Amino acid sequence: MIKRVVLIGCLALGIMCYSQQKEIRIPMTPEAWEHNPEEVEFVTHRSIPAVRSKTEEGFRIALKDQQFSEGTIEFDVEFTGRGFPGIGFRHSDDLQNGEFFYIRYFGTVNPLSRYTMQYAAIIDGVNMWDMTDDYQAAAKIKDGSWNHIKLVISGKQMKVYVNDMNTVALHVPALEGNRERGKLYLSGSVIYANLVIKPGATEELPNVAGYDPAYSDTRYLKKWLVTPVVDLPFERDIFKSTPGNSGGVIDSSLMNNDSWTPITAERRGMVNLTRKYGATENGKRRLAWLKTNINSASDQVRYLNLGFSDEIWVFLNGQPLFIDRNYYGSPGMKEPRGRCTIENSKIRVPLKAGDNELVVGLANYFFGWGLVARLDSTDGITLK
Repeated sequence: MIKRVVLIGCLALGIMCYSQQKEIRIPMTPEAWEHNPEEVEFVTHRSIPAVRSKTEEGFRIALKDQQFSEGTIEFDVEFTGRGFPGIGFRHSDDLQNGEFFYIRYFGTVNPLSRYTMQYAAIIDGVNMWDMTDDYQAAAKIKDGSWNHIKLVISGKQMKVYVNDMNTVALHVPALEGNRERGKLYLSGSVIYANLVIKPGATEELPNVAGYDPAYSDTRYLKKWLVTPVVDLPFERDIFKSTPGNSGGVIDSSLMNNDSWTPITAERRGMVNLTRKYGATENGKRRLAWLKTNINSASDQVRYLNLGFSDEIWVFLNGQPLFIDRNYYGSPGMKEPRGRCTIENSKIRVPLKAGDNELVVGLANYFFGWGLVARLDSTDGITLK
């Protein structure tokens, strides 16, 4: 019995010592990393061991024999090519789920550009950058020399420092990935050095999710029903023509009225279909339907702010109300820059007294998939 207690005590002490370990210096040598030697080379750069890309396409290397949960990660990066260099952490072994922080670099960076860096969850291999516009920030990036990056990760929260270690450059109040622990990787067409991990060093950053501005805002439409996914080839529309009607009738083969299931908006009022249905196959297009009920005490007109990705068809009480696209990189993409935010659109909603059924068709082909909806007022309104 005494031996068992001692053993348990030693195990507990070992875990505690690991969590409080001051730092782990990661060697920039081939033995420490899962890598493709055709993509990367381990070199001495500016008199220190480093790893760099062999191609303009960049690389991704995963750290061997380390699982990261929370603490501090620091590294130096020098930008040599155009792209999105970054660090993934808490990733699954196949690197399809986890958290990702990265910097956009296409030459000298405007220090006021809020698109310089971003955090995004990776869900089923999908980088959710277009659904997390909130988690972007500006930074001063140096050309032709090292940039020092520090990530402090505690439970659901993260702080990021870039070059200035006294000022937080990006604060993420709620990491949105599916995992609490996992692998760490580096990526990009850049040079990395001086990677240091400090397990448990969280700088008193709270480990619970921070403030969500949508949490107490009753104007957000948060409770929906959703159908299973159907394929929607690009050459196909959701409407079918009938005699006397050139295109106002929904093709019934694209809507399964017998299989509605509840779905609730996540943080920021976001209905996250990527989390529910996973990735859309590259080159494919998929469709799901959502519906909710708005009960109005009288006939009235309200306005609905609507963010979406990538295509939307809105119906009120069976009648078409709004149709639009938010294709990133297209002339008609919504502000801000094709991302899904509450700023995408504002539509007029003529409510009748009593129940009003709001039905939304939502299609996806590119990165994240979802919507966020907020009424201008809930006066005289009940949401079911």
